[in-house]
Amino acid sequence: MLTVDNLNQYYGGSYILRNLAFEAPAGKVTALLGRNGVGKTTLLKCLMGLVPAATGGIAFEGHDLTRAAPHERVRAGIGYVPQGREIFPRLTVSENLEMGLATRPRGAELPPRIFEMFPVLKQMLRRRGGDLSGGQQQQLAIGRALAIGPRLLILDEPTEGIQPSIIKDIERAIRALAESGEMAILLVEQYYDFARSLADHYLVMERGEIVMRGLGSDMDKDGVRETLSV
Repeated sequence: MLTVDNLNQYYGGSYILRNLAFEAPAGKVTALLGRNGVGKTTLLKCLMGLVPAATGGIAFEGHDLTRAAPHERVRAGIGYVPQGREIFPRLTVSENLEMGLATRPRGAELPPRIFEMFPVLKQMLRRRGGDLSGGQQQQLAIGRALAIGPRLLILDEPTEGIQPSIIKDIERAIRALAESGEMAILLVEQYYDFARSLADHYLVMERGEIVMRGLGSDMDKDGVRETLSV
């Protein structure tokens, strides 16, 4: 589904991403872990075209997207939930969700599964996004990404600042999406237990490099938690 090949990125004189290479297969959750400042968010911005790749390649469903504009990547079927959610606080929940339909054919309707997964959004359609709690805003951000009908869903630390009850709701939603087989999911996360519960495969980044990788079921055995706490 997603293939990243020897991706490199620099900021000024700093070497941020170093020869990253991995795949995110369809129907699976690929969890990317690492401490703050190792380059995880920069990687996601490269995947979305918000930061250009210096060298290397990004392919999605066999198509080279390395130089594609962000809107072209969304049109290709990549949904992105950024760190911090970045909803539109002055727009209603309904208007925020409809933003996700921008690349769909005219007259397209919101997918029913958004409200099946997050029923609170249906109850709050007329409420402004800025009036929602942090957890509800995160559900809204995920719903907005699902509105495009993605074949790849990228989530950047979806548990950050979220109350435990909503973390469970988000966990169930991500698991259901992966089990549907309709999309690949790339999950960037620092909350180890959350990532371990969902990961089919894991990657660990350190100083812009992938230093560990394996099956999600092997994360405890491989000592991933200890690597993150050093």
